[in-house]
Amino acid sequence: MSMVGNLRKVTHLAGRGRRVDLSHPSRSPLGSAVVNCVVYQEGLRRQAAPTVEEALTLARKDGSGFVWLGLHEPGETEFARIADLLGLHPLAVEDAVHAHQRPKVESYGDVLFAVFKTVAYVDHERLTATSEVVTTGEIMVFVGPDFVVTVRHGRHGSLGPLREDLEADPEQLAKGPAAVLHAIADHVVDGYLTVTDAVQDDIEQVETEVFSPHSSRNSDAGRIYQLKRELLELKRAVVPLGRPLAELSTQPMRPVPSEIQAYFRDVADHLARATEQITAFDALLDSILQAHVAQVTVAQNEDMRKITAWAAIIAVPTMVTGVYGMNFDNMPELRWTFGYPLVLTVIATACFTIHRGFKRNGWL
Repeated sequence: MSMVGNLRKVTHLAGRGRRVDLSHPSRSPLGSAVVNCVVYQEGLRRQAAPTVEEALTLARKDGSGFVWLGLHEPGETEFARIADLLGLHPLAVEDAVHAHQRPKVESYGDVLFAVFKTVAYVDHERLTATSEVVTTGEIMVFVGPDFVVTVRHGRHGSLGPLREDLEADPEQLAKGPAAVLHAIADHVVDGYLTVTDAVQDDIEQVETEVFSPHSSRNSDAGRIYQLKRELLELKRAVVPLGRPLAELSTQPMRPVPSEIQAYFRDVADHLARATEQITAFDALLDSILQAHVAQVTVAQNEDMRKITAWAAIIAVPTMVTGVYGMNFDNMPELRWTFGYPLVLTVIATACFTIHRGFKRNGWL
């Protein structure tokens, strides 16, 4: 068997074994921000280079390879050296270092710069008015003729498992840096779908509890508003990516060959599904909130009717005792032996009659 065949077999077996997170900083001797720096030739992983310069030299030696450099929250000084070496545009470098960017795709000559917002679902035992449901991060990708630089911001969104999956598919990885860009976009959008499915469970739980007879009015409103805030954060990450994916799948760009653009169309379809789910969730939460407000209004009206009914009942003895509490000598039945029992009987009969009328009409 040839050397290439042996390497393919080893790569395939490694992909079937236990997954190792290659993104852990302690695995890299290249610096605090450099997670990994690997040279790929014909879709196969070569030994990691000790420096970025050596990695580029190996990749450009026969013109058939490329370097995948992974960074996590690099500083300006550290990234400036890499930017000078690869000829990255200063504006793109500034965006990659400081983060907090909207999803976008920009072309700087032979280099493509893409920004993706990553999302992750925050597990919680029970949703409250202060629960964090969605957390976001960012992945910036520089794609050149013979290099890919990924800059990750945030505590989640590790690309280590993604790198392993690509290495287990040398045929796809052999298509070059554009294949890595597609894999990252697909990985990010799959994360959107995972999070939307988890958020759907929270929405269904809130919906069930809102229409439960034992629901708490104040806590339900707080949880609904919290879900809407978290859904808005998810929407800000997902929806703006539609236009960049459309550009990657339709417009000709130097680092992205036409054969890879078809893959981006598939990712755009998945993104459209996530966007539709988020839009539907937003409308559903609005409906749940309106239903909750209607429930509260109905409950308040019922309370007011009960208060009014009891006030009407209490008004009868109050009026009678108020009249007989006046200090006049010539008042009827003051000297009669059965006057007091008669007044009590009249009061009780009037109160009973009024109470029965309110009960029949559903006020009590």
